[in-house]
This record gives sequence, structure tokens and C-alpha cells, in this order.
Amino acid sequence: MSETGSSGRVQPAHAGDPSRIGPYRIIGRLGAGGMGTVHAGVAPDGMRVAVKVIHPAQAQEPEFRARFRREVELSSRVTDAYLIPLLAADANAENPWLATVYVPGPTLNQHVLARGPLTGASLYAFAAATAQALAAVHAVGVVHRDVKPQNVILTPSGPRVLDFGIAHAADGTSVTRTGVMTGTPGWISPEQYRTGATGPAGDMFAWAALTAYAGTGRTPFGNGAPDVVAFRVMSGDPDLEGLPAPLRGIVQRALAKEAGDRPTAADAAQECVELLASQVTQVVRADTLFTRAEDMVTAVWDIPTGNDPVWPPPVGRPRRPWAGMVVVAAAVIGGLAGGVVALMPDKTGGGSHRTSNTASAPPASPTGSTQSPAASAKATTAAQRKQGTIDGPASAESWAEARTAQGAGEHDVARAVLHDQGVLVQELGDGFDFSPKAVRFHASRREVYLSYRLSSDEQGTMYAETEVAGLMCQTLRDVVLRLHPDLPYRSYVMVKEASGHDPQVTWDDDFLANTQCTSAADNDTGQASDAGQNWEPDQQGLGEAMIPSTDRDEIKVADGAARRIVERTNAMSAALGTDRLLGNQDLKVGFDPGGSTMYVWSEYGTWNQKQVETWADMTAGEACRALVKQKDSAGDAWPYSRYAVAEIGGSSYMMIRWGTIGTLADCPA
Repeated sequence: MSETGSSGRVQPAHAGDPSRIGPYRIIGRLGAGGMGTVHAGVAPDGMRVAVKVIHPAQAQEPEFRARFRREVELSSRVTDAYLIPLLAADANAENPWLATVYVPGPTLNQHVLARGPLTGASLYAFAAATAQALAAVHAVGVVHRDVKPQNVILTPSGPRVLDFGIAHAADGTSVTRTGVMTGTPGWISPEQYRTGATGPAGDMFAWAALTAYAGTGRTPFGNGAPDVVAFRVMSGDPDLEGLPAPLRGIVQRALAKEAGDRPTAADAAQECVELLASQVTQVVRADTLFTRAEDMVTAVWDIPTGNDPVWPPPVGRPRRPWAGMVVVAAAVIGGLAGGVVALMPDKTGGGSHRTSNTASAPPASPTGSTQSPAASAKATTAAQRKQGTIDGPASAESWAEARTAQGAGEHDVARAVLHDQGVLVQELGDGFDFSPKAVRFHASRREVYLSYRLSSDEQGTMYAETEVAGLMCQTLRDVVLRLHPDLPYRSYVMVKEASGHDPQVTWDDDFLANTQCTSAADNDTGQASDAGQNWEPDQQGLGEAMIPSTDRDEIKVADGAARRIVERTNAMSAALGTDRLLGNQDLKVGFDPGGSTMYVWSEYGTWNQKQVETWADMTAGEACRALVKQKDSAGDAWPYSRYAVAEIGGSSYMMIRWGTIGTLADCPA
């Protein structure tokens, strides 16, 4: 997300722009870029904010969603005088967004184009401040990955670095598994061109290029076609003509071809502060004593900031109390949840409600029992039915008594269920139809209902109904237990409607007790058995696996497995009906640390069902053997014991084969 600096005014909102995003009232636009749109927003207390909304096309990618959550979580740790702090974010949203404090001023790119390079002590202040900002980022384990002139704003009191970690989530500034380089030529390090490696040293290479650009108005490796710039970066000498000699030394070292030869951000910041101190004595009184680098930057900073956009004043209205920043563990993507930082309204009118990234316990049982939450909730429900609070099992009558969603929590549940079921039935193709009011709530019975119709022949739909029920269970566990644990609901009921027939309850289960969301067909008791046996892969795990790994063992295992699978796939081309040899662009391997799972997925997408299953059987065997061999070699240090095989199907991936490793003899042939 670039070019968010001041342009002299807030641009009018476009047709279709939202009036509110999270707690912020949107009053116009500040700019737009490759990542999305930057809106001008006003918080309930009147503070001006920049709200960045991701482009819809990127928001549909599971890899982007997973990386966005991770980068938001990391970025929320970072604070520094020369960073723009993250206020809030929501990876739940149909189009994810994040909000930062709005700061006036042009970007470095805008300033250089309009007024030329920085000069004198201001240039030294710029180098020191931006190096200090990167040192703060690196100190908490975050890598910026997108240091460039468009991501530095020249505020009245000094430079501010923005988009740390977030820009990489959208721009994918790395070598992907298909070998395609994306990013901004001139700000990509030699090792990133060579191997795709990104890290603090890569940030320092970009910082040096940034400082050179700030002082000369030129990129040190010139402009031109991306491959030409890449060649200069990897083998040419930088053009630093015009950069003051004291700064040139540190910049030259930070532009070293080998990452290990570059200074750290902390070392560069310290050296630049010392250079700045010598400049300060030439600008202010010699007897002036500064104890902080920030004071020195402010003392010498002499950059015209241009016009600060005039923002329409907030409409006068009674203020509602809003909660502070909380961690909300719910990013509903395909029925799954992940933690993001979000600013949420306090719906009770006072205080804040804080959730964690683990499932919250339900209300304690009336008996004060110390049994498990699931058993306690199920016992409570049974006791309520026995006492008459809940009158018998779910039925068409109790469904008729249920109502549509009321309140933000229930609306979140309804939206999540309808979204996830809509995606599922497209994959199943079994003629399910859900109306906009298909999700209903019976608070006193603690039940959530889902009604549906079958728009095609009902033959063979039992499996599909089981899948729908399983997903209903998963979605409710994720949304109710994690996002809205204060809601009373603990059971879900499926109701089938058909013309000329009375509504029929086809499923009734306790989604709290059924921790694995298994069906009665899987387990006669309706309870989950051993978690290892009932484990299934999911889209969130696949999304995590799509994030490129930096672990050497993971890369080695993935590379070996991919090579073997591609070789065997091509050897089976006749049986698979493959009309060309497959390569790395057709096959991906990655790891989900949270699920201890190695995922293998294909994007070939032209096999029929029988061919897909033939390929998946072979691939599952190779994945299993790769994991077993690494486990035998590394022992308990190797954390991955599961594998999953997926194939592209329409706009999403279908899980085809999966399992838990044992010995080589146990692996599929």
C-alpha cells in the first residue's frame, strides 16, 4: 500500500466505498495502491486514522489470509518513535483491513519528485531515524520486507516508516514456489533475487538504497527493465555520487552483495546517530545538550510538509464508549478462526471484553462441577431438558419457534454459517439450497438451526448431509466459542424442508461436546474418539502451508518429496492422461506448524475423479515416506507427523488423501 502521504486534500469517496469500517467512520480516500485502498477515517473520539482495505482479489487467496493474520499479529508488537503504529485490524472481514494513526506529510517519493533530494542535517536525521525504526522492527522478530520511498512519510517532526510486515503479505516480495519474482526492482536484495531469502539483512540493503535515494534523488542501481536492474543489483557497483562522504561509508557497507557483510539495523542506527550529532553542533548552539536521538532529529529536521488535507469534521452525535485494543481470536475463513488485533465496540456500554486465541470455556455448570467444559455443558443441557427448561429433543415445532439473528454476535454466526455452507455445497454439487434466513436461533434451548432444501434428486445425498453437518459443527465451534463465547448456544440442528412434506429434523448434535465434529456414522456414540484418528486437514492449515518456509529441514524434505512426486507423476502420464510433463509450477509442498502437517497440493486441475484419486494415492505414499524418513533421522526434533494431499477444484482446494505416519511399512504403496 503505497503513496498514502498528503496530497493537499482528502479525496471524495468513490461509489461503493463503505461508510464505516470497524469503529471508524469513513469520510473519503487518501490514496490507493497495489495492495488496496487507503480510506480517511475518524475514530469515535475524533482521532484521524488511515484505514487500508485489501483488494477483493487478494482477499480470496488462502495464502494471503494466513499471512495477513500472521503479519498483523507480529506488527502489533512493534512500537517506535519513527514507526506508524497499528491501531486495529480485522482479517475476518470480506476484504481484510487495518487501521493506523494518520500522520500528515508527503512520502519520500513525493517529496523527492516535487522538491528534490534531502540535504544537510535533515539527510543525516533521515538515515538515523529510519535505521532506528528498522532496528525496532527487527528487535521483536519482524522483517519489514518492503522498505522503499513510498513507505516512508516525512512528517513535520521527522520520517515515519509504515507498512512494516503488512506490505509483504500482499505484494509477496519474494521468490514464490513457482519461481516467479514479484516486488519493486531496485529495492530487492541480491540474495532475494538469487534464492528468495528475506530477512533483516535484506531490509538493510533496502535501507541503504533508500538513504542513497533520499540524498541523491536516484536509485543506486538505476532504473530500467526488471531483469536489467536485477543484474546490476547482483553484480554491479552502486552509484553513490553526490551522497555526503560520512554517510557514504555506512551506505556502501549496507549494500554489500553478501548478507553477512552488512551491518545490523541497530549498528547502522548507532553510527548514523553519531554522524547526526556532529551535524547538530553545526545547526544549533554548541552548548545545547540532547540526550535522545529523537530530540536531535527534531532539532535539525527542516522539510516542508506541504498542505495537510482538510478533513470534514465529525458529525456531532452522542459518543458511545468503546473498548480499547483487544485480541480477537476469529478470522472466519472457510469456517476456521485465527487471531487478529481488532478494535471492538463494548456492546454493554462500559468496560471491554477480551478474548484469547484459544477456545473460551462456557459458563460454569450450576452444580459447580469440576468436569470438562464439554461434559459440563452437555450435562447442563440434559438437566435442563429433564427439568422442563428445554422440552424434549429438537423438532419441527421448536424450529418454528426459533427466530432470525438478533444482535451483532448472532449476525456474525449467521453470516459465517451461510458463507461456509455456500462454499461447501458448490464443491459437493448435491443441490443444497439455503435461504438468506436459513439460520435461526432458539436462545432458551441453546440451539442454532440450519434449514435447507434439496433442489435435485435426493439419491446419494446422505454423504453430503453429513459433510454439511460436520461443517456446521466446525463453524459454530470457531465462531461461538472463540469470537462470541458469551452467546448461550451449544447445539446445532439441521432441518430439511420439502414441498408437500412437513419439515424434518435430520441432525441434532452438541457442537461443544463433539470436539472433532465427527458424525454418528464415524462414532456410534456421537462422541469424538481418539483425536489422531479423527483428524482431518483443513483450508486454514493449507493456507499456513502456502507461506514459504525458511526452515532448512522443512525445505529439504519438501524439495525431496516434490522431486519424487513429480518424477512418479510423469512416469504415470499414460494412466493419468496427462498431456504434458508436470513441473514445479504444478506441484507445491508446504508445512502447517500448528497442525504438525505437511501439505502437498496440485494445481494441474485437468484430471478426472479417478485420475485424481490415482495420483493422490501415489502422492500420499511419497509424502508419508518422506516424513517417516525424516522422523527416523531427526527423532523428536522433527515435529511433523501428518500429511495431506489436495487438488485444485474450481476456486478452492479439495482434500483428497490424508493420514498420520507410523513406519515405512504403514505408508500407502
